Amino acid sequence: MIHKVAGLLLAPLLISQGTSLRRTIPVLTEPEGPREGTVGNGSDLCILFVGDSAMAGVGAGTQDRTLYAQTTRMLASDFKVTFRVEARTGARTEHTLRRLGRLPSGAYDVAVISLGVNDITGGVSTRTWIRRQEALIELLEDRFGIGVVVLSGMPPIHGFPALPQPLRWVLGQQAKEYTRALERLARRRGQPFVHIDFTEDPALMADDGFHPGPEIYRMWSERVAERIGLAAELS
Repeated sequence: MIHKVAGLLLAPLLISQGTSLRRTIPVLTEPEGPREGTVGNGSDLCILFVGDSAMAGVGAGTQDRTLYAQTTRMLASDFKVTFRVEARTGARTEHTLRRLGRLPSGAYDVAVISLGVNDITGGVSTRTWIRRQEALIELLEDRFGIGVVVLSGMPPIHGFPALPQPLRWVLGQQAKEYTRALERLARRRGQPFVHIDFTEDPALMADDGFHPGPEIYRMWSERVAERIGLAAELS
């Protein structure tokens, strides 16, 4: 609540900082390469990766270091993994809902979601965001037959070196609130949840000081692959 009051009181400064940041922050591109394919041997496992620039691999440098590439590679020793990536830089949850709603229905076993940072910077309230996250889970279950939806919490925005103060603090507190609410939603719906607040070491972040670097993607992939593997064992 304190960060919301601070946000209102500091609104002119925060808007100015946000506008300046959009002009000065380096623009990193999404790694090139196919966003669907099949790897590994074993039982069939179909995964749909859904998200924003982090899911698209911005900051990873090369495609083989992205979350989806590393996760599928980690699972490939036990499963024949067929995957598809639906991720776009700048995507918010509402945009993703509309885009997935236009896709042909299909059959997947697992979805991995990474959304929320653009909702935070876009001023979406926690209540609205959680409502849209739950609608996204229901869409994935109903339209694509997905039983396991791996939800990722927010990164440690309060430690992002690219963000000036007090913008960093205000957005960071909102990110913590998003994460707490998403973890409650995951518990209520019986879905796996992954914390991704691995480190605040700026040396492990991408060159823009905003996106994950390769080592963070590796740690994130390990947690996601572990959750998927455990869910597969229980099914």
